Amino acid sequence: MLLDIRNLTIRTQTSTGLVNVLDRVNLQINEGEIHTLVGESGSGKSLIARAIMGFLSPRWQVTADRVWFESTDLLNLTPQQRRNIIGVDIAMIFQDAKSYLDPNITIGEQLSEAVLDRDLTGSWWQRRGQRKQKVITLLHRVGIKNHADMMQSYAHELSEGAAQKIMIASAIAHRPKLLIADEPTSTMEPATRQQIYRLLAQFHARYGMSMLMISQDLGAIMPQTERISMIYSGQLMESGAADALLTRPHHPYTEALLSTSLYRQAESEPRTKLPTLAGVEPTLQHLPIGCRLGPRCPYAKPECINFPSQTKLRDHHFACHHPVNLED
Repeated sequence: MLLDIRNLTIRTQTSTGLVNVLDRVNLQINEGEIHTLVGESGSGKSLIARAIMGFLSPRWQVTADRVWFESTDLLNLTPQQRRNIIGVDIAMIFQDAKSYLDPNITIGEQLSEAVLDRDLTGSWWQRRGQRKQKVITLLHRVGIKNHADMMQSYAHELSEGAAQKIMIASAIAHRPKLLIADEPTSTMEPATRQQIYRLLAQFHARYGMSMLMISQDLGAIMPQTERISMIYSGQLMESGAADALLTRPHHPYTEALLSTSLYRQAESEPRTKLPTLAGVEPTLQHLPIGCRLGPRCPYAKPECINFPSQTKLRDHHFACHHPVNLED
Protein backbone atom coordinates (compact mmCIF):
# COMPACT_ATOMS: atom_id res chain seq x y z
CA MET A 1 0.00 0.00 0.00
CA LEU A 2 1.39 3.38 -1.01
CA LEU A 3 -0.70 5.68 1.24
CA ASP A 4 -2.47 4.62 4.43
CA ILE A 5 -4.45 7.18 6.44
CA ARG A 6 -6.26 6.09 9.60
CA ASN A 7 -8.61 8.25 11.69
CA LEU A 8 -7.41 11.57 10.30
CA THR A 9 -9.00 14.39 12.30
CA ILE A 10 -8.50 18.10 11.62
CA ARG A 11 -9.77 20.67 14.12
CA THR A 12 -10.03 24.44 14.08
CA GLN A 13 -11.28 27.10 16.46
CA THR A 14 -14.62 28.75 15.63
CA SER A 15 -16.91 31.18 17.42
CA THR A 16 -18.64 28.20 19.02
CA GLY A 17 -15.43 26.44 20.12
CA LEU A 18 -13.09 23.79 18.76
CA VAL A 19 -14.69 21.92 15.84
CA ASN A 20 -13.75 18.70 14.05
CA VAL A 21 -13.76 19.92 10.45
CA LEU A 22 -12.52 16.49 9.38
CA ASP A 23 -13.77 13.65 11.56
CA ARG A 24 -11.86 10.33 11.73
CA VAL A 25 -11.36 9.85 7.99
CA ASN A 26 -9.71 6.72 6.59
CA LEU A 27 -8.16 6.61 3.13
CA GLN A 28 -5.96 3.98 1.48
CA ILE A 29 -4.33 4.15 -1.95
CA ASN A 30 -2.53 1.19 -3.49
CA GLU A 31 0.50 1.44 -5.74
CA GLY A 32 -0.48 2.27 -9.30
CA GLU A 33 -4.10 3.02 -8.34
CA ILE A 34 -6.30 5.94 -9.37
CA HIS A 35 -8.48 6.81 -6.39
CA THR A 36 -11.10 9.56 -6.62
CA LEU A 37 -12.34 11.46 -3.57
CA VAL A 38 -15.81 12.94 -4.18
CA GLY A 39 -17.79 15.42 -2.11
CA GLU A 40 -19.57 18.75 -2.18
CA SER A 41 -17.68 22.02 -1.97
CA GLY A 42 -16.55 22.55 1.63
CA SER A 43 -16.76 18.86 2.56
CA GLY A 44 -13.07 18.66 3.51
CA LYS A 45 -11.59 17.09 0.36
CA SER A 46 -8.88 19.70 -0.07
CA LEU A 47 -8.04 19.56 3.65
CA ILE A 48 -7.12 15.90 3.26
CA ALA A 49 -4.83 16.71 0.34
CA ARG A 50 -3.17 19.58 2.18
CA ALA A 51 -2.70 17.45 5.30
CA ILE A 52 -0.85 14.86 3.21
CA MET A 53 1.33 17.57 1.66
CA GLY A 54 1.89 19.38 4.98
CA PHE A 55 0.48 22.64 3.63
CA LEU A 56 -1.90 23.44 6.51
CA SER A 57 -1.26 26.51 8.67
CA PRO A 58 -0.83 26.18 12.47
CA ARG A 59 -4.47 27.14 13.06
CA TRP A 60 -5.41 23.65 11.91
CA GLN A 61 -4.84 20.91 14.50
CA VAL A 62 -4.01 17.66 12.68
CA THR A 63 -4.09 14.28 14.44
CA ALA A 64 -4.24 10.73 13.11
CA ASP A 65 -3.42 7.18 14.07
CA ARG A 66 -1.23 7.18 10.99
CA VAL A 67 -0.54 9.04 7.77
CA TRP A 68 1.86 6.59 6.20
CA PHE A 69 3.52 6.98 2.83
CA GLU A 70 5.48 3.84 1.99
CA SER A 71 5.61 2.97 5.72
CA THR A 72 6.91 6.45 6.62
CA ASP A 73 4.64 8.41 8.97
CA LEU A 74 4.42 11.86 7.40
CA LEU A 75 3.14 13.46 10.61
CA ASN A 76 6.32 12.52 12.52
CA LEU A 77 8.81 13.95 10.03
CA THR A 78 10.75 17.16 10.42
CA PRO A 79 9.90 19.91 7.90
CA GLN A 80 13.10 19.15 5.96
CA GLN A 81 12.42 15.41 5.86
CA ARG A 82 8.91 16.07 4.64
CA ARG A 83 10.13 18.42 1.91
CA ASN A 84 12.47 15.70 0.65
CA ILE A 85 9.47 13.41 0.11
CA ILE A 86 7.08 16.08 -1.17
CA GLY A 87 9.68 17.42 -3.57
CA VAL A 88 10.33 14.04 -5.18
CA ASP A 89 7.75 11.33 -4.48
CA ILE A 90 4.51 13.31 -3.95
CA ALA A 91 3.22 16.17 -6.11
CA MET A 92 0.00 18.16 -6.12
CA ILE A 93 -2.01 19.97 -8.77
CA PHE A 94 -4.05 22.81 -7.29
CA GLN A 95 -7.46 24.02 -8.39
CA ASP A 96 -6.53 27.70 -8.63
CA ALA A 97 -3.28 27.11 -10.49
CA LYS A 98 -2.65 30.75 -11.36
CA SER A 99 -2.26 31.79 -7.74
CA TYR A 100 0.38 29.08 -7.15
CA LEU A 101 2.68 30.09 -9.99
CA ASP A 102 5.53 32.48 -9.19
CA PRO A 103 4.62 35.88 -10.71
CA ASN A 104 8.24 37.11 -10.71
CA ILE A 105 9.89 34.62 -13.06
CA THR A 106 9.02 33.26 -16.47
CA ILE A 107 7.21 29.98 -17.05
CA GLY A 108 10.37 28.55 -18.60
CA GLU A 109 12.36 29.31 -15.44
CA GLN A 110 9.68 27.79 -13.21
CA LEU A 111 9.54 24.56 -15.19
CA SER A 112 13.35 24.41 -15.30
CA GLU A 113 13.35 24.35 -11.50
CA ALA A 114 10.94 21.40 -11.55
CA VAL A 115 13.36 19.24 -13.58
CA LEU A 116 15.48 17.17 -11.18
CA ASP A 117 19.26 17.00 -11.46
CA ARG A 118 19.06 13.20 -11.34
CA ASP A 119 17.46 13.26 -14.81
CA LEU A 120 20.41 15.14 -16.34
CA THR A 121 23.84 13.89 -17.41
CA GLY A 122 27.13 15.29 -18.66
CA SER A 123 28.83 18.64 -18.05
CA TRP A 124 27.03 21.75 -16.81
CA TRP A 125 26.50 23.19 -20.32
CA GLN A 126 25.16 19.85 -21.54
CA ARG A 127 22.81 19.74 -18.56
CA ARG A 128 21.59 23.24 -19.39
CA GLY A 129 20.59 22.13 -22.88
CA GLN A 130 19.00 18.94 -21.55
CA ARG A 131 17.00 20.92 -18.99
CA LYS A 132 15.63 23.23 -21.68
CA GLN A 133 14.71 20.28 -23.90
CA LYS A 134 12.89 18.58 -21.01
CA VAL A 135 10.91 21.77 -20.40
CA ILE A 136 9.91 21.85 -24.07
CA THR A 137 8.89 18.19 -23.89
CA LEU A 138 6.78 18.85 -20.80
CA LEU A 139 5.00 21.72 -22.52
CA HIS A 140 4.23 19.57 -25.54
CA ARG A 141 2.92 16.76 -23.35
CA VAL A 142 0.34 19.04 -21.75
CA GLY A 143 -0.82 20.28 -25.11
CA ILE A 144 1.15 23.53 -25.44
CA LYS A 145 2.79 23.54 -28.88
CA ASN A 146 4.04 27.13 -29.00
CA HIS A 147 6.68 26.47 -26.36
CA ALA A 148 8.91 29.45 -27.22
CA ASP A 149 6.26 32.06 -26.36
CA MET A 150 5.06 30.14 -23.32
CA MET A 151 8.57 29.86 -21.83
CA GLN A 152 8.93 33.65 -22.01
CA SER A 153 5.51 34.35 -20.49
CA TYR A 154 4.64 35.24 -16.90
CA ALA A 155 1.82 33.81 -14.80
CA HIS A 156 -0.41 36.91 -15.08
CA GLU A 157 -0.35 36.61 -18.87
CA LEU A 158 -1.86 33.11 -18.90
CA SER A 159 -5.47 32.01 -19.11
CA GLU A 160 -6.81 29.79 -16.34
CA GLY A 161 -6.61 26.76 -18.61
CA ALA A 162 -3.01 27.46 -19.65
CA ALA A 163 -1.97 28.07 -16.04
CA GLN A 164 -3.45 24.71 -15.04
CA LYS A 165 -1.49 22.99 -17.80
CA ILE A 166 1.72 24.58 -16.51
CA MET A 167 0.90 23.36 -13.00
CA ILE A 168 0.39 19.84 -14.33
CA ALA A 169 3.64 19.98 -16.30
CA SER A 170 5.51 21.05 -13.15
CA ALA A 171 3.91 18.29 -11.08
CA ILE A 172 4.75 15.47 -13.49
CA ALA A 173 8.26 16.73 -14.27
CA HIS A 174 9.90 14.36 -11.77
CA ARG A 175 7.42 11.48 -12.19
CA PRO A 176 6.19 11.30 -8.58
CA LYS A 177 4.92 8.07 -7.09
CA LEU A 178 1.73 9.83 -5.94
CA LEU A 179 0.03 12.69 -7.78
CA ILE A 180 -2.73 14.56 -5.95
CA ALA A 181 -5.03 16.51 -8.26
CA ASP A 182 -7.45 18.93 -6.56
CA GLU A 183 -10.19 19.43 -9.19
CA PRO A 184 -7.56 20.08 -11.88
CA THR A 185 -10.03 20.61 -14.74
CA SER A 186 -12.80 22.57 -13.03
CA THR A 187 -12.01 25.80 -14.93
CA MET A 188 -11.53 24.17 -18.34
CA GLU A 189 -13.85 23.70 -21.27
CA PRO A 190 -14.95 20.08 -21.96
CA ALA A 191 -12.47 19.49 -24.81
CA THR A 192 -9.50 20.63 -22.72
CA ARG A 193 -10.77 18.69 -19.72
CA GLN A 194 -10.77 15.47 -21.72
CA GLN A 195 -7.30 16.28 -23.02
CA ILE A 196 -5.98 16.64 -19.47
CA TYR A 197 -7.66 13.41 -18.36
CA ARG A 198 -6.08 11.58 -21.28
CA LEU A 199 -2.71 13.07 -20.37
CA LEU A 200 -2.99 11.94 -16.75
CA ALA A 201 -4.13 8.50 -17.87
CA GLN A 202 -1.08 8.24 -20.14
CA PHE A 203 1.31 9.06 -17.31
CA HIS A 204 -0.49 6.60 -15.06
CA ALA A 205 -0.08 3.86 -17.67
CA ARG A 206 3.52 4.77 -18.56
CA TYR A 207 5.00 5.20 -15.09
CA GLY A 208 2.54 3.34 -12.85
CA MET A 209 1.90 6.61 -11.03
CA SER A 210 -0.71 6.47 -8.26
CA MET A 211 -3.25 9.30 -8.27
CA LEU A 212 -5.63 10.84 -5.78
CA MET A 213 -8.18 12.74 -7.85
CA ILE A 214 -10.46 15.20 -6.03
CA SER A 215 -13.85 16.09 -7.51
CA GLN A 216 -17.26 17.37 -6.50
CA ASP A 217 -19.00 15.75 -9.46
CA LEU A 218 -19.41 12.02 -9.98
CA GLY A 219 -20.06 12.70 -13.64
CA ALA A 220 -16.61 14.28 -14.09
CA ILE A 221 -14.35 11.56 -12.70
CA MET A 222 -11.67 9.91 -14.83
CA PRO A 223 -12.87 6.77 -16.62
CA GLN A 224 -9.73 5.01 -15.36
CA THR A 225 -10.70 5.51 -11.70
CA GLU A 226 -10.42 2.24 -9.80
CA ARG A 227 -11.75 3.26 -6.39
CA ILE A 228 -14.03 6.04 -5.15
CA SER A 229 -14.44 7.49 -1.66
CA MET A 230 -17.44 9.66 -0.76
CA ILE A 231 -17.05 12.40 1.84
CA TYR A 232 -19.75 14.62 3.31
CA SER A 233 -19.22 17.46 5.79
CA GLY A 234 -15.89 16.07 6.93
CA GLN A 235 -17.04 12.47 7.41
CA LEU A 236 -16.28 9.53 5.14
CA MET A 237 -19.57 8.02 4.01
CA GLU A 238 -18.56 5.22 1.65
CA SER A 239 -15.58 3.77 -0.20
CA GLY A 240 -15.25 0.96 -2.70
CA ALA A 241 -14.37 -0.21 -6.18
CA ALA A 242 -15.65 2.30 -8.75
CA ASP A 243 -17.85 -0.13 -10.68
CA ALA A 244 -19.52 -1.48 -7.54
CA LEU A 245 -20.04 1.91 -5.94
CA LEU A 246 -21.50 3.49 -9.08
CA THR A 247 -23.91 0.62 -9.76
CA ARG A 248 -24.83 -0.48 -6.24
CA PRO A 249 -24.12 2.21 -3.61
CA HIS A 250 -24.82 1.36 0.03
CA HIS A 251 -24.91 4.85 1.52
CA PRO A 252 -27.91 7.20 1.02
CA TYR A 253 -25.56 10.07 0.24
CA THR A 254 -23.91 8.23 -2.64
CA GLU A 255 -27.31 7.12 -3.91
CA ALA A 256 -28.55 10.73 -3.83
CA LEU A 257 -25.52 12.05 -5.73
CA LEU A 258 -25.80 9.31 -8.32
CA SER A 259 -29.47 10.06 -8.90
CA THR A 260 -28.61 13.59 -10.04
CA SER A 261 -25.36 12.80 -11.86
CA LEU A 262 -24.74 12.42 -15.57
CA TYR A 263 -24.79 8.64 -15.13
CA ARG A 264 -28.47 8.61 -14.22
CA GLN A 265 -29.55 11.68 -16.21
CA ALA A 266 -28.70 9.85 -19.43
CA GLU A 267 -31.19 7.13 -18.46
CA SER A 268 -34.02 9.54 -17.58
CA GLU A 269 -36.91 10.47 -19.83
CA PRO A 270 -36.91 14.04 -21.22
CA ARG A 271 -38.38 16.65 -18.83
CA THR A 272 -38.16 14.21 -15.95
CA LYS A 273 -37.85 16.00 -12.61
CA LEU A 274 -34.56 15.02 -11.02
CA PRO A 275 -34.57 13.91 -7.38
CA THR A 276 -32.84 16.16 -4.86
CA LEU A 277 -31.50 15.82 -1.34
CA ALA A 278 -33.44 18.18 0.93
CA GLY A 279 -31.58 20.88 2.86
CA VAL A 280 -28.00 22.14 2.60
CA GLU A 281 -24.63 21.06 3.96
CA PRO A 282 -24.24 22.33 7.56
CA THR A 283 -21.85 25.10 8.53
CA LEU A 284 -18.95 24.53 10.93
CA GLN A 285 -20.84 26.37 13.67
CA HIS A 286 -23.89 24.09 13.37
CA LEU A 287 -22.59 20.58 12.73
CA PRO A 288 -25.11 17.84 13.59
CA ILE A 289 -24.34 15.26 16.26
CA GLY A 290 -23.45 11.81 14.98
CA CYS A 291 -23.91 11.28 11.26
CA ARG A 292 -23.77 14.73 9.70
CA LEU A 293 -26.04 13.69 6.84
CA GLY A 294 -28.82 12.95 9.36
CA PRO A 295 -30.89 16.17 8.96
CA ARG A 296 -31.00 15.66 5.18
CA CYS A 297 -31.21 11.87 5.03
CA PRO A 298 -34.58 10.33 4.05
CA TYR A 299 -33.72 7.20 6.07
CA ALA A 300 -32.65 8.94 9.29
CA LYS A 301 -33.77 7.45 12.61
CA PRO A 302 -33.05 8.39 16.25
CA GLU A 303 -29.98 6.14 16.35
CA CYS A 304 -28.33 8.34 13.71
CA ILE A 305 -27.30 10.79 16.43
CA ASN A 306 -24.47 8.28 16.95
CA PHE A 307 -22.02 8.17 14.07
CA PRO A 308 -21.96 4.56 12.81
CA SER A 309 -18.76 2.55 12.64
CA GLN A 310 -17.41 1.50 9.26
CA THR A 311 -19.03 -1.66 7.88
CA LYS A 312 -17.09 -3.82 5.43
CA LEU A 313 -18.96 -5.82 2.82
CA ARG A 314 -16.42 -7.60 0.65
CA ASP A 315 -14.24 -4.72 -0.65
CA HIS A 316 -16.89 -2.09 0.07
CA HIS A 317 -16.84 0.13 3.18
CA PHE A 318 -19.71 2.33 4.36
CA ALA A 319 -20.78 4.11 7.55
CA CYS A 320 -24.57 4.06 7.88
CA HIS A 321 -27.17 2.69 10.32
CA HIS A 322 -29.63 2.20 7.45
CA PRO A 323 -27.66 1.24 4.31
CA VAL A 324 -29.40 0.82 0.97
CA ASN A 325 -29.18 -1.71 -1.86
CA LEU A 326 -28.11 -4.59 0.36
CA GLU A 327 -28.67 -8.14 -0.74
CA ASP A 328 -31.45 -10.03 1.02
